Amino acid sequence: MNKPNPAILLRETIGLAPIYDRIVKEAEREKITAISRSQCFQLERKNQFPKRVRLSSHSVGWRLSELLKFVESLHTV
Repeated sequence: MNKPNPAILLRETIGLAPIYDRIVKEAEREKITAISRSQCFQLERKNQFPKRVRLSSHSVGWRLSELLKFVESLHTV
């Protein structure tokens, strides 16, 4: 049985409101993409994962819209 696409579920939950493009931190990124931190880093180095957004000298995040596009692209392959 196929798992529901987390990107579609999240989009249905939050809609297409401005909150759709907020910055998410590591814990939420991992839940959305279901990819480990090390795998994420490897894919990012190969330009196969959305780039991080530097929030401060010790903090990074990702744009929610880019993560959702990434997850959708995984399910279309």
